[in-house]
Amino acid sequence: MTYCVGMRPKAGLVIISDTRTNAGIDNISTFSKLHILAEDAERLIVCASAGSLSVTQSMLAMLAEGLEPDEEDGPRRTVATMPSMFRVAQLVGEALVSARHDIMRTLYGTDISTDVSLLLGGRIGDGPLALYLVYSEGNFIECQPDSPFVQIGELKYGKPILDRALQWESTLDEAVKVGLISFDSTMRSNLSVGLPFDLIVIPADRSKPVIRRRILENDAYFKQLSADWARLMNESRQQIADPPFMSPQ
Repeated sequence: MTYCVGMRPKAGLVIISDTRTNAGIDNISTFSKLHILAEDAERLIVCASAGSLSVTQSMLAMLAEGLEPDEEDGPRRTVATMPSMFRVAQLVGEALVSARHDIMRTLYGTDISTDVSLLLGGRIGDGPLALYLVYSEGNFIECQPDSPFVQIGELKYGKPILDRALQWESTLDEAVKVGLISFDSTMRSNLSVGLPFDLIVIPADRSKPVIRRRILENDAYFKQLSADWARLMNESRQQIADPPFMSPQ
């Protein structure tokens, strides 16, 4: 299992993904699930993936090679040539469906899942930042200001903090903090999600730098965040009144 979260407040775009692909008492492996699809002076487009690793790798290879042209003798369609983030989402969805169909043929008669979900985000030229949730069937939805985050993978443990603490007006510092708390909560409840995490922050203000970071097991900030969050939750719990019906008169 995995966990990835994308946040799109007014201040920019944040995507965080874990790297765990297998979990067990003595069998844990890691693989980066945050992928750069295009990066140049005009565009920065990234995606995070959850689900079948073989389908994901096949899809990424298709996108790198380019999909069949729309017209005979036309150029192959790539992420680097799409005119908008919406068109990129369409192309990625098409590549995902094609990759799933190819691998499903080889897995016919088995119960191996080919499901993959993606967080796709970035910007092209002077266009705005966009964040999409792409489903296994190739369809997608765009993240909106009234709910400025989307998740894939083991999402239920980290969702409550995002629901309560992340708003459209949140700063990027706040978004990263809330996102990491959601990962800490998920890790405590599900051993199939774990460090290291991959993080990318793309400010809406183009004059500010893009931040990329791998958060390792010994990351001082994450260790402190985890300890502070546990302590503050316990302190807050103690401040809440006890239920009066537990002390009958």
